[in-house]
Amino acid sequence: MKKWFYLFFLLFSTTLFCTPKPQILVGSPIRQKPAILKEFLESLDRIEGCALDFVFVDDNDSEESREQLYNFAKNHEGHCWIFSPEAPSISQYHCNETTHYWSDENVWKVAAFKDRIIHYATQKNYDYLFLIDSDIVLHPTTVQHLVQLDKEIVSEIFWTRWNPQSIPLPQVWLYDQYTLIESTAGEKLSDEEINKRVLDFVAKLKRPGVYEVGGLGACTLISKSALQKGVRFKKIPNITFWGEDRHFCIRAASLGIPLHVDTHYPAYHIYRESNLETVPAFKRQCDQNRPRLTLGMCVKNEANRYLRQVLEKASHYITNAIIIDDASTDNTPDVCREALQEIPLRLIQNTESKFSNEITLRKQLWEEIIKTDPDWILILDADEIFEDQFEQHLTELLRNPDVDAYAFRLYDFWDETHYRDDPLWNAHTRYIPFLVRYRPELSYQWRETPLHCGRFPMSIYHLRTLSSPLRLKHLGWAKEEDRLEKYKRYQQLDPQAIWGIKAQYDSILDPSPHLAKWEESD
Repeated sequence: MKKWFYLFFLLFSTTLFCTPKPQILVGSPIRQKPAILKEFLESLDRIEGCALDFVFVDDNDSEESREQLYNFAKNHEGHCWIFSPEAPSISQYHCNETTHYWSDENVWKVAAFKDRIIHYATQKNYDYLFLIDSDIVLHPTTVQHLVQLDKEIVSEIFWTRWNPQSIPLPQVWLYDQYTLIESTAGEKLSDEEINKRVLDFVAKLKRPGVYEVGGLGACTLISKSALQKGVRFKKIPNITFWGEDRHFCIRAASLGIPLHVDTHYPAYHIYRESNLETVPAFKRQCDQNRPRLTLGMCVKNEANRYLRQVLEKASHYITNAIIIDDASTDNTPDVCREALQEIPLRLIQNTESKFSNEITLRKQLWEEIIKTDPDWILILDADEIFEDQFEQHLTELLRNPDVDAYAFRLYDFWDETHYRDDPLWNAHTRYIPFLVRYRPELSYQWRETPLHCGRFPMSIYHLRTLSSPLRLKHLGWAKEEDRLEKYKRYQQLDPQAIWGIKAQYDSILDPSPHLAKWEESD
């Protein structure tokens, strides 16, 4: 079935833009213990959605680690290169269950390794360089997500107890060596206020988002434009800050390049060998996680129709739900809460109905959805339900980096087993967007009509869209009493058929329409 599914994707693709995939180089200087290196390399093999090349500087003092590295290169033949240090290491690097001990010589040796990788990436004209330390384990979607952010320099966050007694802190900071608080020049702060501001900054970074910072490192995507401007790790002679990352970040800032951190897919830092015990739990969490899917819905007096069935079905695959209850007079809000009791739900209850002016209701829903900074948005009406195969293939859809919207055929059911099929009722012959990736950088414009305004802003029609063979059932016409109610509504709200088609309105009450039998997909 999966083979045919992908074949249908190709056959029914309508507006998919075939832009070339970016060329991405993953680079890392490596001097690592075998058990930690094993997890790091396996993490690189799990990266999804990107074609990658690799370059490593082999500074290992362990033959087992060196063997692992060269086996990885063999498995990626033609896409992986290993450099040797230009000079043998002199000083030792030591780490234990308390901390890592860095000599000044080791810091600038690693800086030279990283600059060598930057030179290679620039020489080979890569679109991006992803620099990562060899004790980091990634979420599989991290790299493609960072690329989609379209930032010149952006790190994925990870958290570390820099000593065993400290709270976990990020590898990003705001100012100077490692300042984690917002403050103005000359501002005098008490220890209590400093602690409060540190905790405020930490709390902000725990929320999924993209934030501008003053310093970062160890898990960083660098764009071609930043590479061409001259970012590097070489020591700046008149600055005494410790650590090559500080010099990289100061140089970037002086070149006018803002630094950002993403917090949607935190990486895992194996800072101590004891941290290896919790790597399996992190990987299980990654396997369970896919891009978040937010369900949006407007409802009014739907308690005794299809709402419970629709929401219970959706609860199997959505991450959270935003529902606008438009001044229902029945127990619709209770049905929403009961059907989604296992799912985070934000239920907004309008005290006055906006149903007669649909655009205001749709805009209200959209604004509430984007407040949650969603990954993907699925907007359904309370009488729409996908066929069973949708859930099976959803993860594949959401993880496709080349698609920003999916369009589906909508079948208007006229009874429990048949859908309407005639010149006036043929939505099932067209593809309509229902599932859209949220792009916060876009300006969203609406079709400003009081009826038939669309569930999404019109701007989504400029996104990379793929037509899916998966089908959507519209049950709202399946009962005679519902059809009569809808007919009366259109006669009241659009008597001159300004926003719709008069012949279609009139045909709602057709006593003998042409129907086709619904067949479930295999």
